[in-house]
Amino acid sequence: MGVLNVTPDSFSDGGRWLDPDAALAHGLRMVADGADVVDVGGESTRPGADAVPVDEELRRVLPVVEALAPHVRVSIDTRKAEVAEAALEAGATLVNDVSSSLAPVAKAAGAGWVAMHMKGDPRTMQRAPMYDDVVAEVTAFLVERASAAGMDEVWIDPGIGFGKTLEHNLALLAHLKDLVATGFPVVVGTSRKAFLGRLTGDAATDDRIEASVATAAWAMSQGAAMVRVHDVAPTVEAARRLAG
Repeated sequence: MGVLNVTPDSFSDGGRWLDPDAALAHGLRMVADGADVVDVGGESTRPGADAVPVDEELRRVLPVVEALAPHVRVSIDTRKAEVAEAALEAGATLVNDVSSSLAPVAKAAGAGWVAMHMKGDPRTMQRAPMYDDVVAEVTAFLVERASAAGMDEVWIDPGIGFGKTLEHNLALLAHLKDLVATGFPVVVGTSRKAFLGRLTGDAATDDRIEASVATAAWAMSQGAAMVRVHDVAPTVEAARRLAG
């Protein structure tokens, strides 16, 4: 899953693809590099991010979704039912839902749904998140949401970096097989995230590619069915090498 943020403020690529023509060109490059899905998002969910009005989010994403849909499977990365509904009408077939609340929208459209775990919301999620057992709690939450969805295509995502400390993120990565064992296909997104910067000497976002590919490869080796990445080409190469 290639990341296509049509936002001015995403943590890694904010502003780069805000223009619809630039977004389309980048999305097609990711397809050429081997992306199976392009994930279009018009609202940053980085730590501390403010919400975006519905009309503005629609203005950002709909032209890109419509232009990309003939070329690749498109997912819509949103927390808003109105945006998900409009994007599905424009050609998206998967809802990437950090709020884990949009299953009814996806189900009504016959689309797929990714349920992600997030503690709190983007504005507050990194303010001292705490768990008794992060692996057990995240797994239980996702199984409950996924089981209740009543849909044919449901994915689960542990939400690396969404209300988790460095230690929480590493614990979830170390125990991905617990999530895989639930039987739901697992999506993992570590790409360029802040915890990788901490692990690599406070590397800037653009200098986290090797760590991003390494953690994506680890996730695939543990049974993750999809990885969400900014850097498609090197991740596809890693996947090929894992496949032998």
